[in-house]
Amino acid sequence: MDAWRDEYEQLLFLQDRSIGFKAVIAIHNTSLGPSLGGCRIRQYASDQDAVADALRLARSMTYKSALAGVPYGGGKAVILASPDAGPRDALFRTLGKHIQKLQGQYITGMDLGTTVADMDTVRQETTFVTDTSGSLGAVGDLTAKMTAYGVFLGIGASLRRLFGSESLLHRSVAVQGLGKVGYQLCRYLKEAGARLTVTDLDARLVRKAAKEFGASVSLPANIMAVPCDVLAPCALGGVLDDGAIGRLNCRIVAGAANNQLAEERHGDKLRKRGILYAPDYVINAGGIIVTASELSGGDAAQAKRNVESIYGTLTRVYDLAEAQSLSTSAAANRLAENLFRA
Repeated sequence: MDAWRDEYEQLLFLQDRSIGFKAVIAIHNTSLGPSLGGCRIRQYASDQDAVADALRLARSMTYKSALAGVPYGGGKAVILASPDAGPRDALFRTLGKHIQKLQGQYITGMDLGTTVADMDTVRQETTFVTDTSGSLGAVGDLTAKMTAYGVFLGIGASLRRLFGSESLLHRSVAVQGLGKVGYQLCRYLKEAGARLTVTDLDARLVRKAAKEFGASVSLPANIMAVPCDVLAPCALGGVLDDGAIGRLNCRIVAGAANNQLAEERHGDKLRKRGILYAPDYVINAGGIIVTASELSGGDAAQAKRNVESIYGTLTRVYDLAEAQSLSTSAAANRLAENLFRA
């Protein structure tokens, strides 16, 4: 855990015992601009797991911002959910007070488990927050839609690289996770003619997707082994470990989940298996592109045009990986590092 000192700018541990508030803010790199990254709230097995999650996510945001071409670095806030915690608004007001003390070094927004209402509460204490009521990211869940749209475009770029055509007609895609982004991705894929297999821990969402999209259903434990052209992980990270990669029955992995590789070496393992991997922070950058558009005064149409750059960025990653015999994850890292470490 101490290795963070060599790479990260700040790691803040926050606590207010009177309301059961515990949180972590990780700031990875601000070479290109202030750190930007959402706030998530969830239960963790340990405080160490929460810190590790914040560190991984903040680092990913630096790389994501660099390749997305937005003037921000990477940061992340994590609130540790607890049965002993006080009222939700008190937790988020406390977080807002801590963010205000950073004076713009970190800008937060929505993430796993947080809502527009939560960001409105943070806004009561700081201006360094996005995804509040009436903001671009909050309008009609634009952030989720554009994240899914970027993944959809990235799947097209991956199909073209592997099969010579980006057409999804009759292509099979297995989607793991039916949250806002995963469900919207299914909609894009179905409209393009894909055959879907879906899974989620929420049986209600699975039934809904099966009915709306004519999707086949897989048990969560079996989705990695489903025969398909594309596997789209859209739930939590760390799903591509030794066991899962050994079970894969797909040609492409391209999804919205953050930190899909359990370890960096798993990018090489996918390459050795002949599976084309779309690095997650490249393909799922739609959300941060929307946020950057909002912060610069852009509108939804401009945000969508900017998201369409994901196709070309992913193609550049694939070109470099092929030219230098690298895994696609290593190629993406190299391109990003050339930008924020220049």
